[in-house]
Amino acid sequence: MPASRKVYMISGGVTKFAKAHPDMDFRLMVKRAFDYAMNDVPKLKASDIESTRISYFSDHFARQLKAASMVQDYLGMNPKDSRRIEWGGATGGQAIQAGWETVASGRNEVCLVAGFETMSHVETWKGNEFIALASDTNFDYPVGGFYTGYYALMVQRHIYEYLRKTKFADIKDEKRAQRAATEEAKRIMAMVSVKNHVNALNNPYSQYPENLSMKGALGGEMVAYPLNRPMICTMSDGAAVAIMASEEVAFKYTDHPVLIKGVGCGTDTMRLADRPHEKVPIFSWETDEYYSKLKYPGVHSFRAGRTAALEAYKNAGIRDPKEELDFVELHDAYASSEIQTYEDIGLCRYGEGYDFVDQGHPFLEGVDYGLELRHRGTLPVNPSGGLIACGHPVGATGIMQGVFALWQLQGTVGKHFGNERLQIRDANRGLIHSHAGTGSSVTVTIMERA
Repeated sequence: MPASRKVYMISGGVTKFAKAHPDMDFRLMVKRAFDYAMNDVPKLKASDIESTRISYFSDHFARQLKAASMVQDYLGMNPKDSRRIEWGGATGGQAIQAGWETVASGRNEVCLVAGFETMSHVETWKGNEFIALASDTNFDYPVGGFYTGYYALMVQRHIYEYLRKTKFADIKDEKRAQRAATEEAKRIMAMVSVKNHVNALNNPYSQYPENLSMKGALGGEMVAYPLNRPMICTMSDGAAVAIMASEEVAFKYTDHPVLIKGVGCGTDTMRLADRPHEKVPIFSWETDEYYSKLKYPGVHSFRAGRTAALEAYKNAGIRDPKEELDFVELHDAYASSEIQTYEDIGLCRYGEGYDFVDQGHPFLEGVDYGLELRHRGTLPVNPSGGLIACGHPVGATGIMQGVFALWQLQGTVGKHFGNERLQIRDANRGLIHSHAGTGSSVTVTIMERA
């Protein structure tokens, strides 16, 4: 990373994510989150904030062009510099990095990052249509491109590459082998769903906390095979804000700022069919030989996620994330994509994501999931409950991840959640990950306790 000033997140706020907030419009939601963040840093005055980066995904949901300007006005930030950020599902994550860049460049000392979405304004089918507009409207969209269908297609290929060809290679009948591999994948995706819903029981900001059992996770209504309802995030209303500050002023406002240690970004083609078969970009602990026969990225893996992770790890000086990270908050729009992302960001090698779950590595210690887990707590993933259980008001989601990571690293989860069950003991470094489209753009940000 080129020489730049150190940037810290000093405070954050989140509204409860919900199916609808009929008592609040988008401006008031952001104001509630903003007020919460400001109350946590009483020495900071609104006049100290020099600029804003305001994120929301869709003008269609807001039924308002330039909604960011209305937020800017409502927060009393006029006539200061502001930018609207939009990048599909990665909108919030990109806003975090836009705020970081604003301060790192020396342009500002303090920048407010704010995001929201009001997805309840339309029926679910219409909302899915709006979201599908983030696919290629010249090709994918006209042939019925709703996102759950895309992710079902991608995970079927992932299952074929990493379960059918390995654990079920001895079954010679191709269809029977793929069915058997898919049933195994469904069981493990159900474990992810159980993990995230049960974690969310202790998160008062979450939309769908539930003491979900494996029976319930496997028996949910099928949406797009093999993905069922408990394995999929939902549309939400909500807002989140984070406040960034330079090293020169951060410690003036708080004794516990959190350093933005490294940032990374990756992109890929909008059309799945355009993705090439090339050499796998490898981490330092991998070898070219291991992936010599893998057609990459195809539709089974997210090259943008790996590219973002490679850059973020380089910038943060991380050589082995399994050993150097204490938790991860990643974009689990689908239980399948959570598993795929483990591999993309190097929590395990490509092909090992299902075993990573089955062995218990991403589960929290001290939480009863009703599962036998041999290696629980090695590297907790989505201790907040993730998108599946917290909800996904797109423009706010990546910022929400940043705020929850901030509280983990400050050791203040108990203060903000009202209980300490999700607090990771002695957390020193965490990763947040935002993902857009079918993997067309991804951000990874590393945060570290100061």
